[in-house]
Amino acid sequence: MRLIIDCDPGNGIAGANIDDGLALALAIAAPQISLELISTVSGNTPSEIGYSVAKSFLQRLGENIPVVRGASQGILEPMKKWREKLDNGVDQNGLRYLWKGVVSPEQCPLVTPSAAHGIGELVCRNSGEITLIAIGPLTNIAHTIQLYPEFAESVAEIVIMGGVFDVPGYQKDTNFGIDPEAAHIVLTSGANITLVPMDVTTQTQMLHSDLDYLSTFNNALCKFLVETIRPWMNYSMKTRGLAGCWIHDALTVAWLIDKTIVTSTQNYVDVVLEGEERGMTIIYEPESSLPSMDLLSINRKPITILNTVDSARFLSLIFHYIKNY
Repeated sequence: MRLIIDCDPGNGIAGANIDDGLALALAIAAPQISLELISTVSGNTPSEIGYSVAKSFLQRLGENIPVVRGASQGILEPMKKWREKLDNGVDQNGLRYLWKGVVSPEQCPLVTPSAAHGIGELVCRNSGEITLIAIGPLTNIAHTIQLYPEFAESVAEIVIMGGVFDVPGYQKDTNFGIDPEAAHIVLTSGANITLVPMDVTTQTQMLHSDLDYLSTFNNALCKFLVETIRPWMNYSMKTRGLAGCWIHDALTVAWLIDKTIVTSTQNYVDVVLEGEERGMTIIYEPESSLPSMDLLSINRKPITILNTVDSARFLSLIFHYIKNY
């Protein structure tokens, strides 16, 4: 399977989630996947930091996969409030010490954002052959759709980690909240889409005992993951009251490898763009009208939505590929 991953990785960055890195690791380790391009977008980390994280990660592994930097700002949503929330959380909680001793990614020279063109060219030159995983805000993908009108028909599938329907404490998720307009453009593009919302990803959990198990395997991928996941796991335990940490993004890759680990339904999905509910994920009937939606301007197509996951099989799948890298 030929694959692009658009992401906002934060491995090694104090206070930043590590699930993008785990998704990348699984895609690299699985022999049935050919990861041909990595692009970064501002979300969990700013796009330039995510770019450095991805480049440093690949360098440690000795892998030669192209990395391109993407958008640093949503289409309309102000980024400042999100950066303050995401970047300052570790300091506000006084937990930066958890990352003491973790090797920070090497800062890469700043490169011009080129993700939309990189994604668009690769997909449209290979119509029907490339699957795209989007595990950050959808800004890069929306720009690609705007620049390449044939993109939605050319991409084999877009697998999106984003959205939330009924998770206590979460009115909206970060990926759609940071750029609701981009989410709307992608979800209504007419592309083949699978949505992996928080409702299913919060059924996943990785524990310190799982990291202990991975630490027994002497390969560069296990070492990187154990080193960078431990502090985030401790942070999640202290700030979210979890027994470990959720591993949202990795489920997008695992689902492509083995679809039997999940259940799914199909429905019409969009994002509210105005008012107090801006950024919220909604299911709608295609004949109905919704706030801030011009239904005549969108390609109404049902989306596959993952509902449940066999968490034990999910973890087993991750371990199988990572330990044998």
